[in-house]
Amino acid sequence: MESSDHVKMMEFPCNLLSVKIIQIKNLQRAEIFIQSNCYVSLFLPTASFERVQTKTIKDCQDPLWNETFTFRIQKAVKNVLELMVHDEDNCFLDDHLLTILFDVSKIQLGETICLTFPLDPKIQEELEVEFRLETNPVPLEKIVTNGVLVSREISCLEVQVDMEKMKKEPTDKSLTFTVQGSCEETENFSLSSAMHSTDPVVFHYVKYQQSVLEIDSSKKLYTTCFPTPCGNANTEEKVCFTLPLDPVSIKKEVPIDKNKTIDLNMKVQDWPRGLDVRLGYELCMEEKILVQKRKRLAAATLKKVLCLEQDLEDHEVPVVAVMSTGGGARAFTALHGNLFGLQKLNLLDCLTYISGSSGSTWALSNLYENANWSQEDLSGAIAEARKHMTECERNVFCLENLKEYNKALEQREKEGYKTCITDLWGLFIDKTLGNGKPNCTLSGQKLALNHGQNPLPIYMILNTRDKYSLSEFKEWMEFTPYEVGLLKYGAYIRSEDFGSKFFMGRMMKKVPESGICYMKGLWSNIFSYNLLDAWQGRDVPGESCWHRNTRDSISNIEERPPQPLTPYQLDTYLVAPACEFSKFLREVLTKSLTSEIYNFIQGLQLNDGYLDNKNFEIWKDTIFDTLPNNLTTTSEYLSLVDTAAYIDVSYPPLMRPERKVDIIVHLNYSSGSQNLSLLRASQYFAKQGIPFPKIDLGNVQDKDLKECYVFEDAEDSRAPIVVFFPLINDSFRKYKAPGVKRSPWELKEGEVDVISPLSPYGLQNLRYTEEEFDKLVELTSYNIQNNKNMIHWALQRAVERKQKK
Repeated sequence: MESSDHVKMMEFPCNLLSVKIIQIKNLQRAEIFIQSNCYVSLFLPTASFERVQTKTIKDCQDPLWNETFTFRIQKAVKNVLELMVHDEDNCFLDDHLLTILFDVSKIQLGETICLTFPLDPKIQEELEVEFRLETNPVPLEKIVTNGVLVSREISCLEVQVDMEKMKKEPTDKSLTFTVQGSCEETENFSLSSAMHSTDPVVFHYVKYQQSVLEIDSSKKLYTTCFPTPCGNANTEEKVCFTLPLDPVSIKKEVPIDKNKTIDLNMKVQDWPRGLDVRLGYELCMEEKILVQKRKRLAAATLKKVLCLEQDLEDHEVPVVAVMSTGGGARAFTALHGNLFGLQKLNLLDCLTYISGSSGSTWALSNLYENANWSQEDLSGAIAEARKHMTECERNVFCLENLKEYNKALEQREKEGYKTCITDLWGLFIDKTLGNGKPNCTLSGQKLALNHGQNPLPIYMILNTRDKYSLSEFKEWMEFTPYEVGLLKYGAYIRSEDFGSKFFMGRMMKKVPESGICYMKGLWSNIFSYNLLDAWQGRDVPGESCWHRNTRDSISNIEERPPQPLTPYQLDTYLVAPACEFSKFLREVLTKSLTSEIYNFIQGLQLNDGYLDNKNFEIWKDTIFDTLPNNLTTTSEYLSLVDTAAYIDVSYPPLMRPERKVDIIVHLNYSSGSQNLSLLRASQYFAKQGIPFPKIDLGNVQDKDLKECYVFEDAEDSRAPIVVFFPLINDSFRKYKAPGVKRSPWELKEGEVDVISPLSPYGLQNLRYTEEEFDKLVELTSYNIQNNKNMIHWALQRAVERKQKK
């Protein structure tokens, strides 16, 4: 993949961290009247995915262990050690009492230090741990980083059963191979198949991690693990081998029964494949080229529209974007009308970007099936949309179409996707509003960009986390015909690779690109709303008692003695798990249907200084941002939802500093208050420190809104000028075109109800009559044309600001 100016390839040493669990003093967290059976488990996922633990000390208030565990750590990544205190219960599940999250970067190389962690200062309950950090005599590790994410070296393990021995001693048993933290994680192998020629079992894992191969036979015996116990004793036969760091071939004899063994040939080798994920916050090369082409087109258009005397220099041409919101079929129809209005004003060639979410993505994806849509009369595309919008809805659910949907979903599952209701929703939307062109894809829309003939479409959704509300966890994700990316992490893949399986920045399994019909369902997932978000205050994003009282309690603590401040270090946290009832209640309140797609940043790790990286900082707004072990890099799947579940806008991609957008034309189609999404976006960007004009509409009700508003931050030229078009019917009631009054018998044509609860344009309606469709298109086209002067003023102002820079 193309590398960015901010991406660094470097070599870093690995160090050896020793952690000695000494004791807990005055443990008071056991059950009432019963002494604790306490043990401590340790988990450092950047070093090893094995959870190691101390022995259990029974019936003791001051358990003493003095047990030492070692980890090989890469200092270039953020290493956060999880120390979990448990109360072992032989009758029930172990009680997880608490967890300490400790940033290992606080320990200096060559230092041995004993730290005391306060568990409950009121009763002097505390945990004593000794740390030692020393050099590790292994080669320097080559890493790639964009300052936020880190890609590390990968090794490949191949395991082959000795066929000759199997022919002499056939068996019908099976083996389960596991390498925790690897791309494949677990592979099952039938020994009966080993008598025939078979491919080896393959695992890809982080080379410098302490990875262990677990071999599990179907026969149940006792557990034997090396180098340390993998868990409490149980009745499952496990043979574990620590994988070597250097490339090597090994032959191992493995028992599969009391009197029978098999020979395994294991081969470990480096896997030096380059990255398939682009790490960097810069625009991709294809987008840079398109922007330059659009600038040349915009310069000529602006000179004509604004009646400029001289040609604009490259640096004087403003970057203009259209930002459209969700709104179902209303957004689909109204966006056609708004764009038609811009075309009549000869302004489409001024645009560099068009962003959309939810219902507006349906219109964009249809338009971009025509490679020259903005250069042709839009009345043709509108006529096509009208035909689909006014057809009989019952045809969509006829038996023939239902069979077609079922066949399509079965094929999608065979291709390697996890199918869900949003896939069916996408098929339904495409059948209802689509152009009916088979095999259309997002990457196929590049044909509409090859010559710079159209602005770049950007589709917006959110990545979420199971059991958390959107105010607690969400990450903005953008789709263009060139790339799909997560804004916060600066990680992007080719759009045709979206849905494929990735590990540590490499593509491990390619699946066919999703048809655009499934993308429409993904971008407008109406099933993503949950009760916790529904109860959220609609005026100002915030947090309710339902959020706080149903999740784990996380508090800052300070270890003793206090450690000197070092660059990028995180606070130490004490996590007290929520009670079982709170967990159950949260699960109910956050239940929603999300689209699950393979996570293309799975396995990548966080840079040691990620939290202070300016590119990460502007998008960090989740409760996990200071908890790197819980961020998206650790998830196998992305959980994707409609942006309208949080704020119904598609602003974030346009606010990327690299895009340098000067004017944003906000086309609003949201339900409810027409100015709410703009106000909430303004509040959100202010909180994130992203330049954006202050929005002050007072207490204006929808019925009193004007057709157009212009907002500018006169003191900060980094903030874009916002031209806001609410969806309202004002002067259109009396005028059929700008300056052309309606005759008395034409007044009825100006009656377009877009506000009341009885409006035919409600979200629940996916079909309009021909009259309803025509009126909405005419209204939205008129509102643009009637405010030509305000748009021209904003363009002129943007040019002036660019000339002053």
